[in-house]
Amino acid sequence: MKKWQQRIGNWFTEHLDMPADVVLELPRITTIGHFHAYIENHRGLVLFTDNELRLRLNTGFLRITGESFVLKVMLPEEILLEGKMKEFKFIDS
Repeated sequence: MKKWQQRIGNWFTEHLDMPADVVLELPRITTIGHFHAYIENHRGLVLFTDNELRLRLNTGFLRITGESFVLKVMLPEEILLEGKMKEFKFIDS
């Protein structure tokens, strides 16, 4: 994201009480224990195996590793992943 867009986005979040994930197009990750992960605002599935999920983000990639992964829901910008999550890692592009 360009610097001026980020500055405008930061201004909106600070002065208009708008959520940062919406304004700055950041991913929102909600986990329930080690067994469920709900990811919003991704830009596409790059890799899926039974022990790794990799998603494209605006600023790079999100890599989730673990065991026994199952995609329960897959929508254009949302994914519900089940399995035993061990690591969430953001990778810059």
